[in-house]
Amino acid sequence: MNFRDLGLTAPILKALTQEGYTDPTPIQRKAIPPALAGRDVLGCAQTGTGKTCAFAAPILQRLSGKAPKPRVIRALILTPTRELALQIQDSFVSYGRNLPLRSAVIFGGVGQQPQVDAIRRGLDILVATPGRLLDLHGQGLLDLSHIEIFVLDEADRMLDMGFIHDVRRVLKLLPDKKQTLFFSATMPPEVMGLVNGLLHDYARVAVDPVSSPVEVIKQSLYYVDKANKTKLLAHLMEERHITSALVFSRTKHGANRIAQDLVKRGISAAAIHGNKSQTARVQALSDFKAGRVRVLAATDIAARGIDIDQLPFVFNYNLPDVPETYVHRIGRTGRAGHEGEAISFCQFDEKDELKAIEKLLGKPIPVVEDHPYPMENFDPPQKDKHGRPVNAEDAEARAAAKERRRQKDEENKARAEERKKAAAQVAAAPVPPALEEEPGAPKKKKRRRKKGGAAQADAPVVEAMAPAEQEPLVLRDKPIGRGVRQGHIEDTLPDDPAMPVTDFYKPNPLDSDVILDATARLLAPRRPATRPQPQPQQKKQEQEPVRKQGRQKPRRQGKKQGAPAQPVKEPVLPPSLSGKRKRRRDDRPRPIEAAPRSDRQKDSTQQKSLMRPYYLHDDD
Repeated sequence: MNFRDLGLTAPILKALTQEGYTDPTPIQRKAIPPALAGRDVLGCAQTGTGKTCAFAAPILQRLSGKAPKPRVIRALILTPTRELALQIQDSFVSYGRNLPLRSAVIFGGVGQQPQVDAIRRGLDILVATPGRLLDLHGQGLLDLSHIEIFVLDEADRMLDMGFIHDVRRVLKLLPDKKQTLFFSATMPPEVMGLVNGLLHDYARVAVDPVSSPVEVIKQSLYYVDKANKTKLLAHLMEERHITSALVFSRTKHGANRIAQDLVKRGISAAAIHGNKSQTARVQALSDFKAGRVRVLAATDIAARGIDIDQLPFVFNYNLPDVPETYVHRIGRTGRAGHEGEAISFCQFDEKDELKAIEKLLGKPIPVVEDHPYPMENFDPPQKDKHGRPVNAEDAEARAAAKERRRQKDEENKARAEERKKAAAQVAAAPVPPALEEEPGAPKKKKRRRKKGGAAQADAPVVEAMAPAEQEPLVLRDKPIGRGVRQGHIEDTLPDDPAMPVTDFYKPNPLDSDVILDATARLLAPRRPATRPQPQPQQKKQEQEPVRKQGRQKPRRQGKKQGAPAQPVKEPVLPPSLSGKRKRRRDDRPRPIEAAPRSDRQKDSTQQKSLMRPYYLHDDD
């Protein structure tokens, strides 16, 4: 059977041929036909068996038949790790190179703006990790209401990493009617509970027994003490001329230590784990794939989903406490039918983990006894206060984390002490006595400013200057600024002063406040010399505009023929228009000889000033 027999279209077949695919794998032969028919699929297969192509090819073919405008997200692939998300996105790009479909990947640890821009341009397929997906949806930047196909990959790892609750939250955001493709290497009870509530009338696809390793992988075991594991690793790398190896560590601290020890021995190595930034993780992985780094030390979470073509060796530096994890680890090698070798180190307190792994495999792992670092420490493992054995690797990681916290606390405490000492020195600095006035100098005056009808006293101005060799004046633990008003007049004078240096108490005509006062006087409005009292008729003319706003003009009494002329009585204005009301700016009396406001020529002396000088008052 070939891919053409599975019912795939010509554009996808052409892309698979360009990728070097000839015959489909068992999981692809069993999963692609029901997925093309629109049925839900439950796939149980170990890593490296071609699961990505098993769900990517049907998705591309089903979505290529229709393209709504504008583009909406119609397929969602949820993965546990960033590396796996990037790998799946690369597969969609490769398989769909001949189709007019768009795909993108989103994950945490990097800035979200490029990912948001890709979503706004329009997508058909989205690959995501749970955290960033929920984050963008919570911000209103993601619409999942048009999802037609949903893929949950590595479901058992989602459970191990604690993402099962996030997965349930994502499921509530998706439409009820959709096709679901569910893939997992193992099927624990928790995963089966999720399957029963998610899949309907599904096709179950299982290519291998649960948790069985690939037969082409050669396995071996070395008994070695914990202190000699790095030495044995370096010895095997050099003796067997290993150019590329993936080393699994139990903890993040252990991964860092392995990489550092190998670099000291002249073997290029890098570490990859959850505490590394996304940029550092991508860089380390790319260097390893390109051959610039011989050893990649990784934790289980970081290495899940890493796809490296023809990876020859995998080392278990520490045996995992979960037997299924051993299967995931060695599955990094021997992928797609290639040969590979898995080498495991076992110290005395890890024999219980070894028994559980061999029970899962159904056979013992071959032991290699001829090596330069045989096991010599047979002390029983330590136990905690509850009687449970303590793993030496975990204890070392906790001790290292505690030491890092202690060093950080000491650094913070030292910085706090330095700040405290600096503040105490500033507070203990002597304050110079008040500067005495010169005998012939005028007394300092306090200026009073009229603002809102209340006078406010300005702070006294320092008129004297400290000697050149004296430190800057310090008032209230703060150094006084520079300038004439702050006691450093020499800083504002030119190299060739226009006045003697001894006349510092006199105002400097180049000071900004002196120029400002002169400008204020120039722009101040001029008042008429005399204020003629307006006649009643003038009052009436000035109050005409006021009457027009809300009241009509009083009717004038006309003269009757033959009747004596009667004096015109002045109408009585209401209180709102009488002289008792508050006078406004527009109601001020103007001189009679003044021209109308619109016809009057203005100059700088007649223009109202935007400033209100504090020394000018209406009563002047």
